Formats: sequence, C-alpha cells, structure tokens
Amino acid sequence: MVFYPGALVAPNSYSIWAKKVAQAGYTVKIAHFPLNMALFKIKAANQLIGSNEKYVVGGHSLGGAMAARYANQTKNKNMQGIFFLAAYPDEKGRLDHKDLAALSITATRDGVLNWKKYREGKKYLPANTTYDSIAGGNHGGFGSYGQQKGDKKATISNAKQQEIIADDLIKWLKKIE
Repeated sequence: MVFYPGALVAPNSYSIWAKKVAQAGYTVKIAHFPLNMALFKIKAANQLIGSNEKYVVGGHSLGGAMAARYANQTKNKNMQGIFFLAAYPDEKGRLDHKDLAALSITATRDGVLNWKKYREGKKYLPANTTYDSIAGGNHGGFGSYGQQKGDKKATISNAKQQEIIADDLIKWLKKIE
C-alpha cells in the first residue's frame, strides 16, 4: 500500500491506522512530499514499490486526488486498487475506464471536504467502488493532527475513527487479494 497524505499534513499523522493495517500483514508505505504537498510529486509511488510488487495506492484529501492522477497515468499492471479517505478524483484522475478495485471512505462530520465536488467526482470512479461513511467522524480524524480549520467537531474519538479506517481498509484489501 502506498499512501499520499493530505496537503500540509505530516506523514506520521497517519501512523495509527497504518500500523494496524501493517499488523494485519500488509506493507504500508507513506509517501513524503516537498512541503507536504502531493501535488509536487504525483508519481511518488513509483519510488516506493518494487518492480514486481502488487500494490494499491490511496490518499487523504488532496493526497487522494493526486493518488487518482497517479493511478490514471501509471502503466504499472501490478496496481490492484485505489482508496480515498475524504477525497475524490477530478477529471485528470478519472478512473472509470480502469479495471481497479476502489474504496471511498468519508465521515459524516467532515466540514472540509467539498461535498458537491465529491458527489460530482463519483462519476470518475470505477463502477465497482465500495463506499463507507464514518458516523461522527470528521476530516482531521482521517489522520491524527488535531482540529483543522473549517472542520466540524467529531462526535466519536480519534481512536475510534482510526480503528474504523483500519478495519475498512483491511476488509477491502482482503477482498482484492
């Protein structure tokens, strides 16, 4: 698994759910970007995967949009899927023509995600995309970096949101093995 963090979010902010996914037997590689902006290095996944390694790519917020652009552009046949944490593809990251497993997780108290663009972005996802919404979770809860400007207050703990994210990812990864 290669993960693209959200804009201006430190990579270690995702370590709680990433550790649980790793403990379930999956390799998790969190990309590091100049100025913590995936926009500056969309093809970062290429440097993190082995030449014959099967993998999935995903990201949070802007990181998810850039992961979609990577997935759209890559010719690597070993990429098995893509996941989005409070994220969506734009036209440059359209994946509706790709045979990929896809997972989209949102949170009901997310005050940062542009919900209109999220709904519009669904048309760019593969038809078999799995969706989940974390009741009471918020945008910042996809990592562990505190309250984000514009976000709503979560009604569940960060630990609970991290647990749900990890569980969703593990279930999805098991389905595509």
